Parts: sequence; C-alpha cells; structure tokens
Amino acid sequence: MPKALILSDGKPGHENQSKALAEGLGLAYDLVPCVFPTRALKALSYLFDRLGLLRRDLTGAAQTATEVVQRSGERPTLLIGTGSNTFYTLKLLSRRLGIPCVAILTPGGYRLGGFGVILAPEFDTPPAARNVIRIPTNLTPARPDFYRAQTAAFLERHVPKRDRAVGVIVGGKNPIADVSPEWLRLQLEAIFAATPECEHWVTTSRRTSPEAEAVVDAFPFDYKLLFSRDRFNPIPAFVTQCERLFVTADSTGMLSEAVAVGGAAVEILDNLTVSTGKFARFVDNLCGEGYAHRFEGTLGDARRKVDLAPVFGEVKRRLGL
Repeated sequence: MPKALILSDGKPGHENQSKALAEGLGLAYDLVPCVFPTRALKALSYLFDRLGLLRRDLTGAAQTATEVVQRSGERPTLLIGTGSNTFYTLKLLSRRLGIPCVAILTPGGYRLGGFGVILAPEFDTPPAARNVIRIPTNLTPARPDFYRAQTAAFLERHVPKRDRAVGVIVGGKNPIADVSPEWLRLQLEAIFAATPECEHWVTTSRRTSPEAEAVVDAFPFDYKLLFSRDRFNPIPAFVTQCERLFVTADSTGMLSEAVAVGGAAVEILDNLTVSTGKFARFVDNLCGEGYAHRFEGTLGDARRKVDLAPVFGEVKRRLGL
C-alpha cells in the first residue's frame, strides 16, 4: 500500500489533520516527531528558507525520517506536515528525497515555493498562488469505520433512553474567546429550554476551566463527560448520533468536525470576545453558507455538510498520485 510520511508537532489538532489527508488519499502513514528544540532555531529556519538554504536539519526530524525510510525499505509517496514546526523540514526532506510534500495551514513566514501543495483554510485568508488550495474548514477524519468504532465504544458507556439527542461541546478560554461560568449557565439554560423532548449529552475539553466544568456538572445531562475526570472522546458519537449539536466557537477543529460529519444541525455558541480575525471569519463563513447557525435562544436548521472529497481529488491530480 502506498505510504505517506507525516511530520508531527505532537498537537492533536495538527496531527489529526495530517492523518485525515493521508486517509483521504488512500495512503498508509508513518509518524515522525518534528519540533524545533528552541525558538532561536525556529527563527533561523525562516531566515534559511528566505535565503534558500534548505540544508541544515534544525529539528532532527529529517534524520529520523531518513532512518524510518531506510528501516522500512519503502520509499514514501508523499510528505505531509501541519503547523509551523513542520514546514521547514517538509521542504528540506522534499528536496533531499525527491518526494512531493503537502503543507496544511498557511505557512506564514515561509516562501510558498517548495511546497507541492498548500491546503489553507479560507478563514486564514491565504495568498493566491498556484500551489495553494483553499479549503472551507480544517481537515477532519471521515473514515466510516472510525466513527462506527467510536460510536460503539460510546454506546457501551451510555444507552440512550430517548430517540432524539442533542450534544453540547464546550471548549474554553483562549486569546480571542472566553467561557465564563455565568455565560455558560445562560447558554445551557437556553439549550434545555429549546430542546425539552431530547436527551442532553455534553463533553468539555482540555481548555475548559474548573469553574465552567462545575456549571456543566450542575445540569441534569443524560450523558456527561468532564475532561478533568475522564479522557474518553465522545465527539465522534455526538456528530453521528445527535440530531443537533451545540458547539462553542473557540475551536476551529471542533466546529470543522461538526460541519463535516453526520447529519446534525449545528448551533454555534458564540463566545468570541473579538469581532475580527480568523475565528470570527470562520463563524461568519459557516453561518453564511448554511453549515451552522448562531444560537441565540432559538433553533436554526443548518444541516449542510462540508464535502472534502473534491479537495482530496484535487491534491491527487496536482501531485499525480
């Protein structure tokens, strides 16, 4: 089976996008850690790239990747990396091995040349270039077998007692969003009032504060997962089993999965603290295109789903895979 080599910075949201691309292209994959050990070396990578000096292995990943290829005895078909820690090494390895590479997310600070394809979300306002493919959301895993397995694991934990369920996915504070306990309490009260006939499921995330989790814990959810107590991931089951999903706006990854998989109507709980920037553009785009609806006490019916199959087809066409 043809194989991709994925450079991973260890961030789940980045690594999962690389895996999603490999799977969407029908490629098996090996993972190679790729992180600059110091900020100074990362800064140096921008300078080297600008000068066209793609020779020095600044992360150690190029050496590791070469050893992985030698051990397997199989030449990879493609190199994939998501996030700024991977972009320099992607180019270096692509040149050394003569293998095309795909960068996921806009490689700000690096020259666009040297990447076979760049998959850049529209909310990043990527530059126009021949090797840039604009995508409406982050890449998300879409393998049916993955969602079947994760849903089965969820149903071993919780047996629904009603035919209809709504899921609530709670994020947390970041530089452009907040999940204050009082705001969250008002949102949950409105959700329960708007959906009295449904089961109510909820999950928090690694960024959810203890104070926000305490608010969640006080509501009578039929299924409740607090990240501070349990690391099981119920989101794959939420997106396939719920008729409606309520998702805070602080994570492009959570929203991307909600609008790409399953058939649920998506309601955005808009907790952004700024009205400009990529998160605001993302929410505006999703709502404007019918993928989601801003929840303000009344329900919408935004069930349109993002189809990433044409993106994978275009990557194959451009790289001759």
